[in-house]
Amino acid sequence: MFYPININLDNMNILVVGGGKVALRKCKNFSDFGKSVTIVSPIFEDGFSELENVKLIKREFEERDLNNINMAIIATNNRKLNAEISDMCRKRNIITNVVDDIDKSNFTVSSYVKRGNLLIGISTGGTSPSLSAKIKRELEEKYGEEYEEYTLILGKLRKIIIKKYEDKSERKKQLNRLVKLSLDELKKEYIKEKINDK
Repeated sequence: MFYPININLDNMNILVVGGGKVALRKCKNFSDFGKSVTIVSPIFEDGFSELENVKLIKREFEERDLNNINMAIIATNNRKLNAEISDMCRKRNIITNVVDDIDKSNFTVSSYVKRGNLLIGISTGGTSPSLSAKIKRELEEKYGEEYEEYTLILGKLRKIIIKKYEDKSERKKQLNRLVKLSLDELKKEYIKEKINDK
């Protein structure tokens, strides 16, 4: 059973094995979070050269590639090789996602919608990637790009509210009131609170 979790990638050394479309998609996801990755594959899809923060190693995987790695994404088109690499990772306590074998993985990567600090994960536990994709499209429509600014302002207001109200129930009431406001109303509220906070 998989438990939903957000993980801090700051001090993680990440290896992706494979140079196909699935590996490319996984690497793009890491780029969304500003994380650099090392990718090992004898061949690469065209899109890899456009990625930032990647180190491409053009050759077959070797066990030494796992040295100093904390997280591995195994995405070759060879199931036997994927399983072998997964076993090597387990022996080294490397958290591993094998894209074509959930039983050989000790974590999965959810689909997600990211709007600044707002991060909504979507997972079917590997049973229906199509459903995850459908729900992702629906959430992208519902929570547009404006939510990046919305969550940023909410975060600033939250700090002011926490400082302003000692009573926890009043804090909660004020914070719940804020999330009902539109973006424009929230901006006005922030300006007002900022002036009053001085």
